[in-house]
Amino acid sequence: MLASCALMFATGIGFATVTAFWPLFVIAVVGTLNPSAGDVSLFLPVEQASLAETVAAGDLTAIFSRYNVAGALTGAVGALASSLPSIIAAWLHSNPVTAERSGFIAYIVLALIAATIYWSLTPAIEAEPLVPDAKPLAQSRAIVIRLVALFSLDSFGGGLAIQSLLALWLFRRFHLSIRAAALFFFVTGLLGAFSQFASSWFVARIGRIRTMAYTHIPANLCLMIAGTMPNVGLALTFLLLRASMSSMDVPARQSYVMTVVPPEERAAAASVTNVPRSLASAMAPLPAGALLNYSLFGWPLIVGGACKLVYDALLLAQFRSVRPPDEQ
Repeated sequence: MLASCALMFATGIGFATVTAFWPLFVIAVVGTLNPSAGDVSLFLPVEQASLAETVAAGDLTAIFSRYNVAGALTGAVGALASSLPSIIAAWLHSNPVTAERSGFIAYIVLALIAATIYWSLTPAIEAEPLVPDAKPLAQSRAIVIRLVALFSLDSFGGGLAIQSLLALWLFRRFHLSIRAAALFFFVTGLLGAFSQFASSWFVARIGRIRTMAYTHIPANLCLMIAGTMPNVGLALTFLLLRASMSSMDVPARQSYVMTVVPPEERAAAASVTNVPRSLASAMAPLPAGALLNYSLFGWPLIVGGACKLVYDALLLAQFRSVRPPDEQ
């Protein structure tokens, strides 16, 4: 965790000081920044495995809801604050690019704050292996690989409409202003955050897999419909509806992975399920950018929603009967 903070600190320095494209490209690939609104960095799998050591299996969905809501809320505040540099630059009649680059100074400060918090943690978050020198995923390799394949499909579909590409589409198709976009992503961040509190309620009644699929399907339909809308009002309306449902599956998915593998394999399972998701999401902007160059119609949103609907169907078909011990 401390090493991740050091990499985050170095990433902030790089983006705040470097102006040439290719050095920035290298920093982006190696560093902790990502083009989505969520965390897909080194922090995520380690934090998930650590949280799983602190509560009983039946409480995991609720604790992951709080974990994700905290991140989403601060992410929403960050989206709203992203318009401040341009506002200040206009007020002071200064260079807007230089002003926007100053936002990475805040990123550096946050790395130091995170390191201070991690430094205070105790060894209670560490899971001791039951078998000395055991190989990672020795017992759960088969189910983790199946989950990885499905999660990668879902992440690829989501990567076609990640926040940065969605903003680009709104700018180009509807000429949305930066201030309006900041407010929109702030609201969607709030909707996505608070919707996750409902995840544990659904899990207690219909189970994790059904929660993941049944809340995901209407969200993906809204994403596809938004891509076909002729005006900004309707497009934003369906995107807001999508945001109110699209994150309910996240705590259920995280707790499902942590409960279907042995405790000593949780860190490896979190890494193996998250890293391919990140890679799939990283590949998606290539075809999405090509589609946006071809047409301003919302093809990335439509294709992305379709991919995610296929994921929902396959998830139900393959894992509806694979229940964690606390659901049996």
